[in-house]
Amino acid sequence: MTDTSHIRNFAIIAHIDHGKSTLADRLIQECGNVDSRELREQMLDSMDLERERGITIKAQTVRLTHAAADGRTYQLNLMDTPGHVDFTYEVSRSLAACEGSVLIVDASQGVEAQTLANAYLALDAEHEIIPVLNKIDLPSAEPDRICRQIEDVVGLDRADVLAVSAKTGDGIAELLDALVERLPPPAGAADGPLKAYLVDSWYDAYLGVIVLVRMRDGVIRKGMRIRMMGTGAAHQVDMVGVFTPKREPVEALGPGEVGFITASIKTVADARVGDTITDDRVPAAEPLPGFRPSVPVVFCGLFPLDAADYEDLREGLAKLRLNDASFHFEPEGSAALGQGFRCGFLGLLHLEIVQERLTREFAIDLVTTAPSVIYRVHLTDGTFEELHNPADMPDPVRIAGVEEPWLRATIIAPDEHLGAILKLCEERRGVQQELTYVGGRAMVVYKLPLNEVVFDFYDRLKSVSRGYASFDYQVTGYEKGDLVKLSILVNGEPVDALSMIVHRSQAEHRGRAVCVRLKELIPRQLFRIPLQAAIGGKVVARETISAMRKDVTSKCYGGDVTRKRKLLERQKEGKKRMRQFGTVEIPQSAFIQALRISDQ
Repeated sequence: MTDTSHIRNFAIIAHIDHGKSTLADRLIQECGNVDSRELREQMLDSMDLERERGITIKAQTVRLTHAAADGRTYQLNLMDTPGHVDFTYEVSRSLAACEGSVLIVDASQGVEAQTLANAYLALDAEHEIIPVLNKIDLPSAEPDRICRQIEDVVGLDRADVLAVSAKTGDGIAELLDALVERLPPPAGAADGPLKAYLVDSWYDAYLGVIVLVRMRDGVIRKGMRIRMMGTGAAHQVDMVGVFTPKREPVEALGPGEVGFITASIKTVADARVGDTITDDRVPAAEPLPGFRPSVPVVFCGLFPLDAADYEDLREGLAKLRLNDASFHFEPEGSAALGQGFRCGFLGLLHLEIVQERLTREFAIDLVTTAPSVIYRVHLTDGTFEELHNPADMPDPVRIAGVEEPWLRATIIAPDEHLGAILKLCEERRGVQQELTYVGGRAMVVYKLPLNEVVFDFYDRLKSVSRGYASFDYQVTGYEKGDLVKLSILVNGEPVDALSMIVHRSQAEHRGRAVCVRLKELIPRQLFRIPLQAAIGGKVVARETISAMRKDVTSKCYGGDVTRKRKLLERQKEGKKRMRQFGTVEIPQSAFIQALRISDQ
């Protein structure tokens, strides 16, 4: 155990791609934690998916040992956090476990939307912030201009900014000394009752659940019996250790330290993120405040392509839920797709990552329904209900009004792309609230409906701004809107998996797009198939798949024309009867393609 005055806990926060993981690599290298032959890029990005995409998905921790200029040795607990807006929950959890933050700003790109958002998160957590200017080795770096920007936009003194290059290692030694000098040591008493934050947890096939803990008071040792205060579950500690970044067992963890424990925890529900761990024999009087619970904003259905994979999908979701506290799921059934799960996510990238992990780690082929947000449906009897699935929309006669979630979006971009960005926001029913210029760039604040953002807004924004715009949002609340349920009917039968809730002004456009796509995807039958998009009983768009025809008159060589007419009339009668009793099987591949209509 280390004296708390020799401990510093800090998180690295920044916008996407400003060099968080590379800076973590240099700090690990400078402190000599890893042998030079074991060193690789993005040491803390352990998932294949993270390494392939070049993004951090899970916050990771590592213990560093630094011999400071004053001759004392310090223990530095570093947390590398994700930068994408969908993983803000991971960032807020990591900040709750630290006393200080290193805020990285790219020396050529400057302050971006997520830089600002993460700085506010750190200030909310009452952190001491060390601003760091990264990538000073680039030819396009403008240190003076960006330092002014940090002072003007973020409000941090430019004299406190440290200039480093995570790539070459310049300025890393000075940063380590600044961590020791500027950041406060953690508070806590070793002789008090055990109190530890459950910061994160993930599943290991051999050890069961591995729990990442941040110690507040007391000491945790191997063989101790601990209790989770939230769930009441008690376990005996099998192993206590730290990440260096490899797993290393230690004797004990004391106040202020960050490490992991294993206790043969088998059930997912027993290791809830944000819970307080205490001694089972001498428990703490009350738990720590915990973390603000995450609220999913995007919902969609996940169904196995093969119905036999249903149990594997349930098990996979349960294991991912353990590792990702911001992900929610519950069972649901669909007439078209069979049994599956309704899942809640923090955004579309989060959805994509979970889908990819299920496919890779558990080898399950999935069908994903169209993403939807939570609507509040006010009924005529004065009550209201939350609607996660458009297929569950009550009868329109019972509906008094529908509310949808709105958000405050902050977009920072160069001036020349402003016109295209404003046009995109107006198309998405946005209401402009602010337009200012900060550090030579335009910052526009818009009020936007969430269901217009969750589909492809981020991709379109990057496209119209040639990749220069940065985007951050916070959900602000619910407002009434002219929203309707758009049903898709195939041969007169509604297909629940394709129904969606849209604004009335866009119902016809969206409905026609789905019908046109389905016309290409559904194979032709021996009878005509009408494809319709309807609001209640009113059809707003229609396409028809023409029938395959057999040439019944091919055997008639000349003779009276009535012979041919009789055969054609008989064929027409047969097709009419066939359409009345025939069912249209929509292939799974057509579902997958049709549900991607929002990508267009």
